[in-house]
Amino acid sequence: MALLGLPNAGKSSLLNRFLGQKLSIVSPRAQTTREKVLGIDTREGSQIIFTDTPGILETRYLLQEAMLEAAFEAMQDVDVRVFVLDAEDTGATPQENVLSRLRSDSAPVIPVLNKVDLASEGQLEALASWTREQFGTDGLRVSATTGEGMDTLRDRIVELLPESPFLYPADEISAQSVRFFVSELVREAAFELYGEEIPYSIAVRVEEFREGSEPLYIRAHLFVERASQKGIVIGEKGKGIRNLGQRARAKIEEFLGTRVFLDLWVKVLPRWKKDPVALRRLGYSWTESKG
Repeated sequence: MALLGLPNAGKSSLLNRFLGQKLSIVSPRAQTTREKVLGIDTREGSQIIFTDTPGILETRYLLQEAMLEAAFEAMQDVDVRVFVLDAEDTGATPQENVLSRLRSDSAPVIPVLNKVDLASEGQLEALASWTREQFGTDGLRVSATTGEGMDTLRDRIVELLPESPFLYPADEISAQSVRFFVSELVREAAFELYGEEIPYSIAVRVEEFREGSEPLYIRAHLFVERASQKGIVIGEKGKGIRNLGQRARAKIEEFLGTRVFLDLWVKVLPRWKKDPVALRRLGYSWTESKG
């Protein structure tokens, strides 16, 4: 099933709450998730394969178009769609073209009002009225922060899923590579440390991952668009990149459960967010038809 919604609705936080551990990176800023993140929740005799998706947004450059394409692809490929709304922001509802895609085939849609612990009753009633109009049902009220309503939402998802054998071993939480999650944790650290512009201009690619080494050696390249951004990331006398490395290493060590030597390098890749060749080089999906 797919977690869908506008940027900053809390989709990644919902995934992490379902899994009981952090898998998808989170930030108070919108558009943190750039690629689909696969999470596997196996318990109580059922297995749910979640796909956390980038926020559905109005695009301004090629990276955002690739993000939107990833969300729409996930929408078409699942048995259940959970459409997440920010209960604090009653004006954050999708445009009609997005709604028509949501209702485009027989896959059921579960509207969800997230962040109910922060919203007023008036805000909740306004969004419930909107979901009744669009989907014929009040949105389920949940909070990824407190856990309120999460069991009800999970039960509803299980009811709608078709019966089948488990697709993954019961102890797996994702089928994506460790390298992917390492690069995501470095990006999360960048969102925590730098101002508005820098995190959105950083792409991370793991170049070397020495399994069996002690500590585990990881070399990663951070790509920025301009030399001035490189200077900001590195900082005076390397203070910035050291702080980033320390913060990212702590996240990676917690995720992997082992000591890590994290070797970060910063490189300039001009206009990478707007260059389809650069996007492919960095691992983002892109189709020629979108050019």
